[in-house]
Amino acid sequence: MAVYTDVSDEDLLAFLAGYDIGELLSCKGIAEGVENSNFLLHTQAGFYILTLYEKRVAAGDLPFFIGLMEHLARRGVNCPQPVRNRAGGSLGSLAERPAAIVTFLEGMWPKRPDARQCTEVGEALAKMHVAGADFAMSRANALSIEGWPPLLLAAGERGEAAFPGLPAIIALELAHLQGVWPRGLPSGVIHADLFPDNVFFIAGQLSGLIDFYFACNDAFAYDLAICLNAWCFESDASFNLTKGMAMLNGYQRLRPLTQDEIAALPVLARGAALRFLLTRLVDWLNKPEGALVKPKDPLEYARKLRFHQHVASAREYGLSL
Repeated sequence: MAVYTDVSDEDLLAFLAGYDIGELLSCKGIAEGVENSNFLLHTQAGFYILTLYEKRVAAGDLPFFIGLMEHLARRGVNCPQPVRNRAGGSLGSLAERPAAIVTFLEGMWPKRPDARQCTEVGEALAKMHVAGADFAMSRANALSIEGWPPLLLAAGERGEAAFPGLPAIIALELAHLQGVWPRGLPSGVIHADLFPDNVFFIAGQLSGLIDFYFACNDAFAYDLAICLNAWCFESDASFNLTKGMAMLNGYQRLRPLTQDEIAALPVLARGAALRFLLTRLVDWLNKPEGALVKPKDPLEYARKLRFHQHVASAREYGLSL
């Protein structure tokens, strides 16, 4: 979450007039994240999140995201729910951006995840994968391996100037992954961005998942590899085997991995690291002037990538074979 687009009081009030959520009491921009403009609304009816969709989110994809959140909730996954306006729609327009309001999810995200939380995240991810099996809509993953070369091109010479040698490292890794990327793995709807700031806990228990705006159809094991990258490394870029084991065990309680998925996990983890290295690099180089946003360090994922490059099997992530 972040704020890229300012919204005037007049425009905001006019937009909210179309919803039956009571009078606006306060509106605060949310600085965390890097994708859309997000605001915490407090109205007479309670708290809500207002999102203006920016950057990589195509307007044509929004019905998929809205429908997915509604579908997952019906299947028992606790996630924000779109608020329909008085005309019955879930989408509108504000400040020349597509916009939606969703319910506010209570909880705090973990700044320093522990093994128990990793277990719960593994279980929640598997539950989401199973729950999405009968979701009728689909969306291709625009940020899978076919989408990485354009990101490297977008970084261009500025990437080399900002991080000397990094584009060459990325190019070599990309060439390697293009030759070994697994195909035909069990697939379906994935979250694709389940970082700690997208998972809430209350009193030590997982209370819900948020931010489904990268959700798409891709390999389930790739989604798990994204979580291993996001949850199981320490601040010094060392992989925490205990956390990895906890996450993998939690996942497999609800959805056991196939032998093909197990064999592919090291390559998928490398790919997940490269994907976030690339998008963080592009975001670092293209922060809009005056935006309320905190770009994330791409070198964090360069260090994670180096670890994955030396992994020979899923055992090194804590998987019990």
